[in-house]
Amino acid sequence: MRMIFRAVLLYLTIGAGVAQAALTIEITQGMEGAMPIAVVPFGWTGNAASAPENIAAIISSDLSRSGRFEPLPDRDLVAHPTEAGQVQFHNWRMLNVDNLVIGQVTETGAGRYTIQFQLFDVFRGKQLVGFSFPASHADLRRVAHHISDLIYKELTGEPGAFNTRIAYVTTATAGGEKSYTLLVADSDGYNPQTILRSDQPLMSPAWSSDGRRVAYVSFENKTAEIYTQDVASGARRKLASFQGINGAPAWSPDGRRLALTLSRDGNPEIYTMDLDSLAVKRLTSNAAIDTEPAWSPDGSSLVFTSDRGGSPQLYRVSASGGQAQRLTFDGKYNAGADFSPDGRKLAMVHAEGGAYRIAVLDLDTGVLRVLTDGQLDESPSFSPNGSMIIYATGTGNREVLAAVSVDGRFRQRLSLQAGNVREPAWSPFEAN
Repeated sequence: MRMIFRAVLLYLTIGAGVAQAALTIEITQGMEGAMPIAVVPFGWTGNAASAPENIAAIISSDLSRSGRFEPLPDRDLVAHPTEAGQVQFHNWRMLNVDNLVIGQVTETGAGRYTIQFQLFDVFRGKQLVGFSFPASHADLRRVAHHISDLIYKELTGEPGAFNTRIAYVTTATAGGEKSYTLLVADSDGYNPQTILRSDQPLMSPAWSSDGRRVAYVSFENKTAEIYTQDVASGARRKLASFQGINGAPAWSPDGRRLALTLSRDGNPEIYTMDLDSLAVKRLTSNAAIDTEPAWSPDGSSLVFTSDRGGSPQLYRVSASGGQAQRLTFDGKYNAGADFSPDGRKLAMVHAEGGAYRIAVLDLDTGVLRVLTDGQLDESPSFSPNGSMIIYATGTGNREVLAAVSVDGRFRQRLSLQAGNVREPAWSPFEAN
């Protein structure tokens, strides 16, 4: 049986190769029936020959990555309007485009800009939404993602998740020595930021509920320890360095506690830790291995992996402790759960015919659905709007990240130019 307990066993071979931090996204399976939309290159007013970022291209890429939209290629655009008075709706209707996005970028000072956009319903000839945003040079991509979120929300009724981030671990080998790097990047793989680099393994990144801090396991002192780190300032705090296993940190929804796996009392069990007092409370007590806790969105319970029934399965326990309830019965292997934001689904690793794939369990109906077809898919993490799941997988001799829509109809791959990447965690919506 494959050993799956990430909090219990150290990955001895996390990967090799020279890792480049930026992720490249490739759509590997499109979604039939995606909504056609035209995103026209934004106008530019400034001293340089062109805007410092191609805002329209970022928006178009975002919408395409969602699987819900099919942006018109630039070569097929019938016109290049940059303001409402220039839009000839009948031209766009001939292309069967449902919606049209136009805009302008204006330089307002040294490194300062205004980005204005408008979204139109082509067949009704009506503006649906339009805003103007100030931005610094460093904020241009963030504003573009925010515009994508506004468009997505207007056209689907659901929040977009483009202006969010992912955490992940990469590895590199130089001169026979392996190094590990924990990074945070925009959801499209741009703007990678190094959180920590070490010559010892880094594991299990997990986001705080406000999207400002990351918890992780580090072996930098040759033993497993749990840290939290402020993404913006880099300030670190060591939280758990007990004898034995310190693993699988998971933030409570209110940000006041961590769930974690500890073997301080001899056996791997689920604990919670108060982040003010650092006091720990044991939630499980079983001779089996209990690990990989995940909080329910309302904070009332946790789901964890245990082999107490003879094989790895998912169980649920109250946040105050007590009797655990088994949740999974389909197959001999279900592990590594992550709750959907609405608390109604669990993503997990499910073994099927010797392959480890990402599946989703509907907690209301008990129906389990396998979404992927890889041989070694792991570490699922829901997007904060619940529409996608990011996970780690193998392709050839490389380890990459991938994402799949919750209905399995749309897939994409996120890979490094060279090297390996694993253990993704999708951030929540950041608090204002």
